[in-house]
Amino acid sequence: MNKFVMAACIGMMATPGAFAQVTEEDLLNDQTITTQVVTNGMGRDWQRYSPLDQINRETVKNLFPAWSFSFGGERQRGQQSQPLIYDGVMYVTGSYSRVFALDAKTGRKIWQYDARLPEGILPCCDVINRGAAIYGDNIYFGTLDARIVALDRKTGAVVWNKRIADYREGYSYTAAPLIVNGLVITGNSGGEFGIVGAIEARDAENGELVWRRPVIEGHMGELNGEESTMTGTLNASWPGDMWKTGGGAPWLGGTYDAQTDTLIFGTGNPAPWNSHLREGDNLYAASRIGLDPATGEIKWYFQTTPWEGWDYDGVNEVIPFTDANGNGRLATADRNGFFYVLNREDGSFVDAMPFVKDITWASGIDENGRPIYNPENRPGNPADAADGQKGEVVWAVPGFLGGKNWQHMSYSQRTGYFYVPSNEWGMDIWNEPITYRQGAAYLGAGFTIKPLFEDHIGALKAIDPNTMEIKFEVPNGAPLWGSTMATAGGLVFYGTPEGYIQAINDETGEILWQFQTGSGVTGQPVTWEDEDGVQWLSVVSGWGGAVPLWGGEVAQEVSYLNQGGSVWTFRIPDQLLASAN
Repeated sequence: MNKFVMAACIGMMATPGAFAQVTEEDLLNDQTITTQVVTNGMGRDWQRYSPLDQINRETVKNLFPAWSFSFGGERQRGQQSQPLIYDGVMYVTGSYSRVFALDAKTGRKIWQYDARLPEGILPCCDVINRGAAIYGDNIYFGTLDARIVALDRKTGAVVWNKRIADYREGYSYTAAPLIVNGLVITGNSGGEFGIVGAIEARDAENGELVWRRPVIEGHMGELNGEESTMTGTLNASWPGDMWKTGGGAPWLGGTYDAQTDTLIFGTGNPAPWNSHLREGDNLYAASRIGLDPATGEIKWYFQTTPWEGWDYDGVNEVIPFTDANGNGRLATADRNGFFYVLNREDGSFVDAMPFVKDITWASGIDENGRPIYNPENRPGNPADAADGQKGEVVWAVPGFLGGKNWQHMSYSQRTGYFYVPSNEWGMDIWNEPITYRQGAAYLGAGFTIKPLFEDHIGALKAIDPNTMEIKFEVPNGAPLWGSTMATAGGLVFYGTPEGYIQAINDETGEILWQFQTGSGVTGQPVTWEDEDGVQWLSVVSGWGGAVPLWGGEVAQEVSYLNQGGSVWTFRIPDQLLASAN
């Protein structure tokens, strides 16, 4: 890894607008203020839904690329970010911890910031960054060496730079920060290195730590510079000292439900993967956790995979919604292959269903929300092997990359469906002996991931959370690795590794429009309207992420895909807008 020199204010020119401050009210109402996108998820509830309908089933065929901007350099690895748009400026992050400010109508670069990354960073799953946050006069984003940085959004100059954790121990940070009531809230990454997952809140003005909540039982929290409360109860669900290196990284970021004033984060796999070394539920790994945003105290939890042994992280986004009967609900599509509906008030279990095919590790979910395990499908204990080196190999579905991985689903207020970018694959997996060593991989397992079907791996699925039915699915040859967006125009937008950004009919799944971007689309599409009432669509393009690095036979099948690094922006031509009016 080469060192990269920080370059703020590169190509800086006068920018549009008067740089009004982004307020808590702006963040709270982001989904309904159609001239901006100031939160990851197009609203802190992560519904990824837009009320705009100028681009609709009839007009989508007229979309054309208004501009494209290349991130440049040789750092064209996975690009999974979501652009933010405010006051005529687009802020977008790129691989290797870079931030770009662009004119939202032309793509002209205003400034660029490149983080100075040290030698020896240890990102598990590519050098991606999933986006920034915006508040006041600042842009906030995380870096691969586990830091959180505040930049002046006018110039790109550093306002403050704080360490989340020590990258030399295996920590990193790739998610978009979440901002609530003037606090910048982050998780951490690094579960494959025996780190301890934690959620932290900092003062947005100066970066000073306000509270810290470890998510593995036995660790002490912090509030206002002092020790607060223990997470859980020491050794209640972890044997011996295993909790000290228990993993559980909340690496995807979190949701804020303003209705209940609750932060909701998912937590990753327990460490190591070899579950025979840590028999027990292993709280609060592979879980969803509701927290008080003011103090970081845990209000409730729901564990999707107790005693997890397949790398089924529980980090997947949790989306608040109201069901057909007016009940407050939470929905999440877990890496373990099951789609869950929870009570919005306390996270308690309501219902679950499989959303991918041929699940082997569990036969279903019981009335309490716990999996009904197939004991023979747990990877074997190496201690039972004749040589003590390799436990029994099992064929497990889904593969460890999950029925759904990081890529976000969306919820349409028009149809009431969730649109889930899923994948159909399995794996041969086995356990091996392992001991913890700081900064070294802490797996204790081997694996080979394989597709289930010859004609497709990816499948975009529309799920009705009221009936717990899959209404339709759209298969895709390569794995789906980017997020979806639903709109009031009757459309769902998402990208494919084959390079397309495409729109489907939100009721039937029919593909109505697609555009080839030149590299795999694993980013997060957004839409907004300008001051003239023109609706725009943007998405980041650039193939990469975990699939090429960890995908086994799947990685070989998609090795032909080209890397890239760019953001594409589309609109309908003026003359067609005029004729439509």
